[in-house]
Amino acid sequence: MTLLLTLDDGSVERALAEAVDLARGAAVEEAGADQVGEHVGVSREDAVSASHLFEARVPGYRGWRWSVTVANAGPDTPVTVSEVVLVPGPDALIAPQWVPWERRVRAGDLGVGDLLPPDKDDPRLVPAYLQSDDPAVEEVAHEVGLGRVHVLSRYGREEAATRWHRGEFGPRSDMARSAPAHCGTCGFYLPLAGSLRAAFGVCGNEIAPADGTVVHAEYGCGAHSEVEVEVTSSVPVAELVYDDSLLDMEPVEEPKAETGATADVETASESAE
Repeated sequence: MTLLLTLDDGSVERALAEAVDLARGAAVEEAGADQVGEHVGVSREDAVSASHLFEARVPGYRGWRWSVTVANAGPDTPVTVSEVVLVPGPDALIAPQWVPWERRVRAGDLGVGDLLPPDKDDPRLVPAYLQSDDPAVEEVAHEVGLGRVHVLSRYGREEAATRWHRGEFGPRSDMARSAPAHCGTCGFYLPLAGSLRAAFGVCGNEIAPADGTVVHAEYGCGAHSEVEVEVTSSVPVAELVYDDSLLDMEPVEEPKAETGATADVETASESAE
């Protein structure tokens, strides 16, 4: 190969680039003339091989191309066909990157009877004989003398806390934002034990939407234990009410004229005459 690269004057590269008809014939032989379109380019693989690309007219493979790899062993040797394959083009519809099944499982996918073992090196778990960095776990382990096989690591607890904080029963949910008070001050709030006690607990109110669920201390709902509802009439009533549907009629007496004043008026009338 080193000797060929040294002695090559460009004839091998030209021979590979000019082998369009040879490459098309190989593609037609592989797929049929009706499925091989126009020649769209050639790409160099190495010093002695190149790949010619033809538009693929295969149903269901829009944007794909036929790739025909040709090779030449030297200036005095013929160009030969190495392989014919169907490859995706820049506008091809291709499947997303494959993800292992254990990474595709999401919350709620586990059904009755299903088994989902953790990964061998799951960072969320550590052997129980190591320090768990959780006082509650260490206390239980000492009481029973051995403890569990695995316990949550610091990474596992932080991951769970982040997931619960951002979840439906975290402080950023719509329910929490419209609540009159937080769970941390509710009588139905049951704090967790251990290092998560300061931020999380379980709701014990059967009426609440989070009953039996881990909630953040700053989550809240309308079923808070200290909520008070002021009972008032649904009809607005003014402070002073006038009832004018009935009128009370009271007789009014005419005023009586004074005797002295009447005599003076009569005397003045007679003098004028």
